[in-house]
Amino acid sequence: MGNGVKEGAVRLREDAEAVLPSPISSKSDHRQVLSSLLSGAVAGALAKTAVAPLDRTKIIFQVSSKRFSAKEAFRLLYFTYLHEGFLSLWRGNSATMVRVVPYAAIQFSAHEEYKRVLGRYYGFCGEALPPWPRLLAGALAGTTAASLTYPLDLVRARMAVTPKEMYSNIFHVFIRISREEGLKTLYHGFTPTVLGVIPYAGLSFFTYETLKSLHREYSSHRQPYPFERMIFGACAGLIGQSASYPLDVVRRRMQTAGVTGHPRTSIACTLRTIVREEGAVRGLYKGLSMNWLKGPIAVGISFTTFDLMQILLRHLQS
Repeated sequence: MGNGVKEGAVRLREDAEAVLPSPISSKSDHRQVLSSLLSGAVAGALAKTAVAPLDRTKIIFQVSSKRFSAKEAFRLLYFTYLHEGFLSLWRGNSATMVRVVPYAAIQFSAHEEYKRVLGRYYGFCGEALPPWPRLLAGALAGTTAASLTYPLDLVRARMAVTPKEMYSNIFHVFIRISREEGLKTLYHGFTPTVLGVIPYAGLSFFTYETLKSLHREYSSHRQPYPFERMIFGACAGLIGQSASYPLDVVRRRMQTAGVTGHPRTSIACTLRTIVREEGAVRGLYKGLSMNWLKGPIAVGISFTTFDLMQILLRHLQS
């Protein structure tokens, strides 16, 4: 009988150990999350700083009724440089960093977590996810990041399209918006943002992960070289941004309605106004050629930096 009790106690302890996460596993999970957050933050900061002048130019065209052309875009860049100085090309980039660093950190970290969760659910691990869960992991990651950092995106857009005299810094934008337009304005344009983020983030992560997976399958070396990662990221950015671009134009119009003279309306009304006044293609795809230049560069830098940072941090930890 004593042996039976002892065996039962041993079995119970083994069952408990199987159910409860081990401290080592929990510590490793925390380390992975912190590693993803840091890598994502660095990736986002580098990518956005590299294309900040092009991004600012694109936003100015998106929120105005001027017709876009490459010649006009570079003329605007040159005019800004002559009258406001070289550093003015990065005006609003501090607000961009305040938004992009947490956004990229959350998005990349969330993507890693969603991959793990979906991998366990479907019986696959990490990058070996089948197509639909791979697309879902990217879409969920983008939606999570956008939901948590949206007011910072609105502030960045306001700073990009207004003169220095109107808003002196990020905090000034928050204060003026809350006083003059109400706190709910900080989430104006949130719906088209989420609707745009779902295909953008979903397709971007899906394309990048798929290209890496194909590379592993058909290449003689397991890990892609940095320039190959850049190419994969560029393809991902091109596909993702092209699919979601019209909603990006609508979002910018809604975000800057309070300072550009456009009436503050719903998604449908904003969409109709753009199509009626500027045409479907010219209005909704205004600045897309600029995005085809900056988007692949930014996304390529972002994905490559994240992967290389992850490899570096793993190496340092081991």
